[in-house]
Amino acid sequence: MSDQMSTRLANRILLGLVVGAAAGGLTLAVGGIYPDLLDAARRFSTLVLDPLGQVFLRLLFFVVIPLVFASLASGIAQLERLSELGPLAGRTFLLFFINMSIAVALGLVMMNVLEPGSAMDPEAQARLTEEYGGAARQHIERRAAQPAVTPMTIVEMFMPRNLFGAFVGNSRDALGDVLPLILFAILVGAAATRLAREPRDRFRSSLATITDLMTSIVHFALSIAPYAVPAMIYSVVVKIGWDIVVALGVFVAGCIFVMLLHLFGTMSLWVKMLAGRGPLEFWKQMRPVLVTAFSTSSSAATLPTALAVARRDIGVRPPVAGFVLPLGATMNMAGTALYEGCVVLFVAQVFGIDLSFVQQMTLLLLAVLSAVAVAAIPGGSLPLIAGLLASFGIPPEGIGIILGVDRLLDMTRTMVNVSSDVVTAAVVDRHTKLEETPA
Repeated sequence: MSDQMSTRLANRILLGLVVGAAAGGLTLAVGGIYPDLLDAARRFSTLVLDPLGQVFLRLLFFVVIPLVFASLASGIAQLERLSELGPLAGRTFLLFFINMSIAVALGLVMMNVLEPGSAMDPEAQARLTEEYGGAARQHIERRAAQPAVTPMTIVEMFMPRNLFGAFVGNSRDALGDVLPLILFAILVGAAATRLAREPRDRFRSSLATITDLMTSIVHFALSIAPYAVPAMIYSVVVKIGWDIVVALGVFVAGCIFVMLLHLFGTMSLWVKMLAGRGPLEFWKQMRPVLVTAFSTSSSAATLPTALAVARRDIGVRPPVAGFVLPLGATMNMAGTALYEGCVVLFVAQVFGIDLSFVQQMTLLLLAVLSAVAVAAIPGGSLPLIAGLLASFGIPPEGIGIILGVDRLLDMTRTMVNVSSDVVTAAVVDRHTKLEETPA
């Protein structure tokens, strides 16, 4: 999908959100005078609009398991030369992990302080739970019945006796348990590094083909999003009321704030303290990268600009920029990891599902791992967010609530993703220079 087509599609989705919300609000207003009209609108939503939304959502659900497995296993299998790359690779991967962990932690703190999903009154939450056919209620009851977290329950979470049964799920669950799948993908990728070159290359080529196929299915889903998003938003508004729109607005504002805080706060500290540069001058030099990332919502599309700016304006040596930036476009997804954590907590709050501190720490780790598997394209994180929701007993259908605003947040988080790559390259370049300088 070209950048121009992607932009047109994003504009249509955003327009669909506005139209759906406005139509829903108008229906609520008129329904206050004519209750029969509101009842008819709700029946129409159930019979016509909800199935259209479900077609879109289930296209995304289809690709979760193969996409998570292929992306993660392929990413690990790419690291067969890590030991040969020495300090450059070790420092790069450490900074990637720290960067994404800080980003997710900031997002979780914001969500716990702001609690945008909890702004809904209990009656609206009950209607939303009922709207999803009892799936939310089943998840809430199942979470309440679970035993306390112990080392053995953690082992069971990640290593069940029946691996495939765990993530295949059943007819009542949109998705199975994705945690064992993540661990299995990591183990398969690690085992692939021990293969001889020819079978290892064939294995990686096969995984790349699977990833490309699943990405194409995501594109199929996104092509009907301009029709599915207004249908879902209208249905939710007429059935739940304005509470969900207000909660969504607070969620968007909170996400944008914390993303910019990480970008111009945390990353500015890294630029000053770790890269030894002036933040103001650095961000002036970064303007072409920021504009390209925001307008394309694609780390892959921004990579050529990032390479040019890093080498020409910031002065990162070509070998360092050539290693860190392409790798970062695939693995260093701080904005995406932050967003995934926020979405999971938001949907949990909307459904009245409480995630404990231990569960949120698990979410932090899984958001970092799953962000690595996200395709560097607009909307690439949606299937993996659905998988994370299922992992924590939250109805994956809840992702439909945030779909209309996803592109705006996608533009912002892509700026965070790409800028973090350039900052990491500047830090790695400075410290490898210091190590190479004779005493």
